[in-house]
Amino acid sequence: MEELGHRITSVSPGSIGEEMEIVPGDRLLSVDGHPIRDVLDYRYYINAESVVILIRKEDGQEWELEIDNDYEDIGLEFDQGLMSEYRSCTNNCMFCFIDQMPPGMRETLYFKDDDSRLSFLQGNYVTLTNMSDAEIDRIIRFRLAPINISVHTTNPVLRRRMLHNARAGSSLGYIKKLYDNGIPMNAQIVLCRGVNDGKELIRTIEDLLPYVPVMESLSVVPVGLTKFRDGLAPLLPIDKKTARETIDTVEFYQREAMQKHGIHFVQASDELYLTAQRPLPEADRYDGYIQLENGVGMLRLLQEETGAALRKKKRKKGSPPFNGLRRISIATGLLAYPVISRLAKKIQKAFPLLEVYVYPIRNEYFGEAITVAGLITGNDLKTQLARVPLGERLLLTIHMFRSGEEVFLDDMTRGDLEKELGVEICIVGGSGEDFVEALVNPFYAMKETLSGYEPQKKEWADE
Repeated sequence: MEELGHRITSVSPGSIGEEMEIVPGDRLLSVDGHPIRDVLDYRYYINAESVVILIRKEDGQEWELEIDNDYEDIGLEFDQGLMSEYRSCTNNCMFCFIDQMPPGMRETLYFKDDDSRLSFLQGNYVTLTNMSDAEIDRIIRFRLAPINISVHTTNPVLRRRMLHNARAGSSLGYIKKLYDNGIPMNAQIVLCRGVNDGKELIRTIEDLLPYVPVMESLSVVPVGLTKFRDGLAPLLPIDKKTARETIDTVEFYQREAMQKHGIHFVQASDELYLTAQRPLPEADRYDGYIQLENGVGMLRLLQEETGAALRKKKRKKGSPPFNGLRRISIATGLLAYPVISRLAKKIQKAFPLLEVYVYPIRNEYFGEAITVAGLITGNDLKTQLARVPLGERLLLTIHMFRSGEEVFLDDMTRGDLEKELGVEICIVGGSGEDFVEALVNPFYAMKETLSGYEPQKKEWADE
C-alpha cells in the first residue's frame, strides 16, 4: 500500500524543522489542512506567517505542529525535488535535440521533460501541451511566475506539425488566459529554416505582440542539428541569408515594441548575429538580459562585464599577481571563439606578462554544425588540445560541465582530462569578472557547493 504524504530526507541544522524535532524518515501529511501534491503546493502553503503542519513519525504517531515561521522556509528536504514524479514530454518535435543524441550516453540525458513546475523552479521552457485547465488555474491562483513557454509558431496547423501533437494548436489558448490574469511570461521560438521562419515568423511575432508587457520577452534561436539525424525530419541549418533576414525581422519589431510598450520584447540569439556576421546589439537592447540562458545577449554581457572588471582591476603595490611570464590557455566553441580571442587580447594588453592561447574546438562528437561551448565533450578537448601549448593552466567555462559536477557530457571528468593533457584545468564562472580573474589572479578557483559552483577568489588587487 502506498504511504501517505512525503518522506523527509533531511532537516537543515538550526532550522525551524529541527527545533520542532522533525527528523529524517518522518512524513509530511499536510500544511494547514491541505494535502501536498508537489513542491509548488508545499512552497505556496508554507509561505505564511504561521502554519499548522501534520507529521507522521516512523512509529505511526501523528504530530500536529503549530509553527510561527514568518514566511521563512522551515528547512525540510524530501525524497524527490518536485515531491512527485517528473512529467515527461508528450510531443515529438521535429527539432528535438534529445532525439539527436548518440547512443551510449547517461540515461538521464535521454529524458524529455515538459514539466511546468521546472519552468518556475529552474527556468525550463514548456510547450503547454502537457498541461490541463486545472494546472493553469493553479498557476493563476498561486500567482506563479514567470512561466517560460516554447511557442515556436502561433499557426495552429504548423504547430501541430512541428510538435507532432494534436493539442499543440489548442494549447496556445492558455497564453490568452495567462495574459488575462496578469501572469508574466517569456516565450521562445526555435527557428527551423523553411518551416517557421520568414512569413511564419512575422505572423508569430505579430500574434504575440498584443500580450506585451505581460509577456516580457520573446527569443528567436536557431535549431541545433547534430550528425545523428537518421530517420528524423529533414531540416536545414540556419545559413547566413536566413540569419540576416531573421535579424531584420526581429529588429523591425523591436522598434515597434519599443514605441508601443517601451521594451524591445523580441530578441535574436547571439548565434544568429554571428552566423549573419552582424555586430551584436548594444547592451540596452537586451531589456536587462532576460533570456541569457537561451544564448541571447550572453556575449554582449560578457564583453560589458569584462571591460568593467578590467577597468576596476588595479595592480596592488608590492603584491603582483605573478612574477615573470605567465602562460594560460582557453578552449571554447567555434561560435564564441572570435569574441573570446578579442577579450583575451584586451586583457593581455593590460597585463604584458600574461600570454594567452585561445583554441576553438570543433564538435566532432555531435557534428561540426554544433558550435556552442556548452556541448563540447571531454574527448574532443583531449584530441584537439593534445599537441598544442597549454601553459600552466587551461581555462574551461562552467557551461561545459554537468550542473554541480566536474563531468563533461561524455562522462569524462575534469580529473581525467587533466591527466590526459598534463595541465591544471580551471573551471571558470560565466561572468566577465570571472573571466578576468581566472586569467590574472593565480588564486582564482571555482568551489563546488550543493547548488553547483561559486567563485573563490583570494584578492591581490584593490577593488
